[in-house]
Amino acid sequence: MPRTSSKLSPSHRTERVGELIRQAIAEILTRGDVHDPTLDRRPVTIPVVRMSPDLKLATVTVMPLGGQNGDATVEALNRNKKELRALVAHRINLKFAPDLRFTFDSSFDAQARIDALLKSPEVARDLGGGETGNKDET
Repeated sequence: MPRTSSKLSPSHRTERVGELIRQAIAEILTRGDVHDPTLDRRPVTIPVVRMSPDLKLATVTVMPLGGQNGDATVEALNRNKKELRALVAHRINLKFAPDLRFTFDSSFDAQARIDALLKSPEVARDLGGGETGNKDET
């Protein structure tokens, strides 16, 4: 049984290593250790790093400040991932430096769509109609 639960949710160790890598990459980008004009002009937030169970692959979710030019930022990070991997390896003491994969964080867009949907007139009507209908029946 413990094997199936470890596959469904990340272990404490993978979460801990992911957080260390997140902090290291954030520090590297903040200090400007990677020399790329695209990254120099854009502050980047790193909400989460998800590790593979064997700790050999780190999927780094990024969000440029303001959420604009996400594709260009991800492309720049992927262009420089070899250098980033070396810089992360110097900061974190792991047996193997994980391969880095950068993806754009679309959770903010999803949240905005949900908020817009909840504020739409159709949903407000349905919510209002359900409450009024219950009061009339009693």
